[in-house]
Amino acid sequence: MTEGRLKIGVFGCGAIGSAICRAIDKGVIDADLVAICDRDPAIEHLADSLATHPEAMNIRRMAKSVDIVVEAASQDAVRRIAPAVLSAGCDLMVMSVGAFSDAELLARLKDLARRNRCRIYIPSGAVAGIDGIKSAKVGGIESVVLTTRKPPSGFSGAPYVEARGIDLSSLTEETLLFEGSAADAVQAFPANVNVAGTLSLAGIGYEDTVVRIIADPKLTRNVHEIVVKGEFGVLTVKNENLPSPMNPKTSYIAVLSAIATLKKLTEPVWVGT
Repeated sequence: MTEGRLKIGVFGCGAIGSAICRAIDKGVIDADLVAICDRDPAIEHLADSLATHPEAMNIRRMAKSVDIVVEAASQDAVRRIAPAVLSAGCDLMVMSVGAFSDAELLARLKDLARRNRCRIYIPSGAVAGIDGIKSAKVGGIESVVLTTRKPPSGFSGAPYVEARGIDLSSLTEETLLFEGSAADAVQAFPANVNVAGTLSLAGIGYEDTVVRIIADPKLTRNVHEIVVKGEFGVLTVKNENLPSPMNPKTSYIAVLSAIATLKKLTEPVWVGT
């Protein structure tokens, strides 16, 4: 990170990316929004609506123009842009953390970050308790179970749902859609359970983290419950998150987590593990 005001570039300007852009623009984060990038032509309208008028750039130019690139697009985007960003010695914040279920990709990006003296940041996202899990890991963790409950509409378009022809609109009661490893969950529901990826990296890995995904038509909130057992004891955390107003697949707190992570980078005192 260079000295002076933090310069930020945002790759992917959907629900999360545009919210981050607006937070920087309003001064919530003491930083400068220098660049944005998105395939959608509507990116020009976003740039025009911001007082800072960030410039639309391709990823290679962005990585040379900012201190940190925020990926807020997709798992595929992580695979495409991360090597270029880190090779340029630019920090990277990843929202689509499910991409790191690919152990080879993660190892390669870690190596790039080390060699180019930059860092990869992963926000806590839609769940609480990440600090506790990181601490528990030092002593030893036996098991991690994540149960995610959302209104059926929150799972629309998920590869797992479409491949099995599940009619989400016909569900009248709580229905278990999936139970398995985090590695499988982030591929089956790439837009819904990035929290599983974050938990896996903080805890015992993708293969050993158990994920249960439930559609419940009675819910109006996205509910994530984590149970961690280990030498320290038992940690249970439950979040009841309101969906993002711009995207029901995303919890609003996930957006706030991304903003908080960037804000932390600009502050002289860091709180938490």
